[in-house]
Amino acid sequence: MTQSLSSSSARTRTRFAPSPTGFIHLGNIRSALYPWAFARATGGDFILRIEDTDLDRSTQASVDVIIEGMAWLGLDHDEGPFYQMQRMDRYKAVLADLIAAGHVYPCYMSMEALDALRERQMANKEKPRYDGTWRPTEGKTLPAIPEGVKPVLRFKNPIGGVVAWDDKVKGCIEISNDELDDLVIARPDGTPTYNFCVVVDDIDMAITHVIRGDDHVNNTPRQINIFKALGKEPPIYAHLPTVLNEQGEKMSKRNGAKAVTAYRDEGYLPDAMVNYLARLGWSHGDDEIFSRAQFLAWFNLDHLGRSAAQFDEAKLKWVNAQHLKAMGDAELAQHVQPFLAKLGVVADERLPSICGLFKDRCDTLVVLANWISAFYLDVVPNAEEKAQHVTDAVKPALAVLADKLVSCAWDKASIAAAIKEALVETGLKMPQLAMPVRVLVMGTAQTPSLDAVLFLSQREKIIARLKNA
Repeated sequence: MTQSLSSSSARTRTRFAPSPTGFIHLGNIRSALYPWAFARATGGDFILRIEDTDLDRSTQASVDVIIEGMAWLGLDHDEGPFYQMQRMDRYKAVLADLIAAGHVYPCYMSMEALDALRERQMANKEKPRYDGTWRPTEGKTLPAIPEGVKPVLRFKNPIGGVVAWDDKVKGCIEISNDELDDLVIARPDGTPTYNFCVVVDDIDMAITHVIRGDDHVNNTPRQINIFKALGKEPPIYAHLPTVLNEQGEKMSKRNGAKAVTAYRDEGYLPDAMVNYLARLGWSHGDDEIFSRAQFLAWFNLDHLGRSAAQFDEAKLKWVNAQHLKAMGDAELAQHVQPFLAKLGVVADERLPSICGLFKDRCDTLVVLANWISAFYLDVVPNAEEKAQHVTDAVKPALAVLADKLVSCAWDKASIAAAIKEALVETGLKMPQLAMPVRVLVMGTAQTPSLDAVLFLSQREKIIARLKNA
């Protein structure tokens, strides 16, 4: 061989190898999460490889979303990103070695002839496949080479026997070699094809475990045969079941799947997304909510599910809400800052405490940011709630409370005492006074404890809102 291929290592080496032919969605990114987790759980390496040989459909924008989405989720790679288009010389060198070893041959069958062959096979209820017209065998006379036709290169698939592997998800899989025709591994212009490039990459990068979607199962026997032709043992395979959308269809861009980065923009926490995605095809007993550290401590390939998992946005929001509640106030304040910036909020030292007061009521950072904005921006009360609660009958009591808040110490206990004094003087019950105050201060009657809300608000703003009611 023109370059020695790396021998497999005892150290775990996994990879994520997306094609940048569209934005990456949750179904795709789960195929990054598991190999990343397995590498981290076993002290191994995680490699990012961009399979960009489809020049017509590959875009830099799609590459950017892959990198952005993985960075947001904290799926850090140890090597890469490697781009297949930058490795063409390497593929062609290995291809030349295969040709020299007699594993590859030129095929001059035109697309028209191939289409006609398939039509005949289908009419005879046979499986459409290349019939080996140009495959050289002992004693066989090949057709005359047509003038001006550039051939494709086909891999001589073994005849007879089976390709078998012990899949870490699906168990033992056996495919008869006679079911596989001779794969095209280089186009007429000499560009190598997907199944060949993948094998060379996995050998050169010493990949020990290939964890990918089960839409690749049909590629696996072909790739194993190429590994063996190159004198290498294939990696361990784990083919993950499909992720379905909420309608029970395969998750895809055509079926309305969103880019991973859309969930970032909608206010989901990366650790919550990792938690949710992990459960779409893997489990640790009945544990639903867990940290990233717990996930990595528990993760192995033995508990990957065999059944398709279905995406459920309501469940994702619930998981996100649990992570919001569990997060420390100071850390949560950092996460919510970008969403506050979009609202024009410049926060201050009150922010962590406000996060702590409202996080139990929120399922996304966007919802939390909207609550927080009431402490920094002008509030427009809900019209229906204002009409219901801020009545002419209660306005004198609001003025009484405003006067008491002018002079009381600004802490929760003193504010609570001022509210009680106002209730005694006006003869109102707590809901009769608290509801209109909440509407004026926060824009809605449904808020946490009134004394806690007022304490975190600015005294001058509160007094002005109560007096101008």
